[in-house]
Amino acid sequence: MTIENEKVVTLNYKLTDDKGEVIDQSEDGSFQYLHGAQNIIPGLENALTGKTAGDELSVSVEPAEGYGERDDSRIASVPRDRFPEGEIAPGMQFHAQGPEGDLTVVTVTEVTDDSVTVDSNHPLAGVQLNFEVKVVDVRPATAEELEHGHVHGPDDEHQH
Repeated sequence: MTIENEKVVTLNYKLTDDKGEVIDQSEDGSFQYLHGAQNIIPGLENALTGKTAGDELSVSVEPAEGYGERDDSRIASVPRDRFPEGEIAPGMQFHAQGPEGDLTVVTVTEVTDDSVTVDSNHPLAGVQLNFEVKVVDVRPATAEELEHGHVHGPDDEHQH
């Protein structure tokens, strides 16, 4: 079966940056997604279209087709008293309400006595992503998976 919209795809993959450092991997056949439902980054999804079970490929994804370019306007200094009591350190992440009311994750980049600098760019924004992928399986999505826009696992468990 060919990978196309409304198919559930099972992959093994290894994701590295341009330095060859492993960012993420799944090599046990547990990674599944619904093709065409924007469940994975566009650059990888586009490269997988038309492939079949057993195909192996290397895919380099530019930031624009991954998590986007870094945007310095997404870095802000916030008064320290807007954070919970206790230690705040670079690398910590918090949920914050964006300007349009949506929740976003921010990463602390700097802390002073009076302020906390946070970055709401995705941690992989601006990074070239390099995938080594093996297509393990391709199957039609169920009606419920199509309705929900994501894969359901065994016994109809949601895979988020």
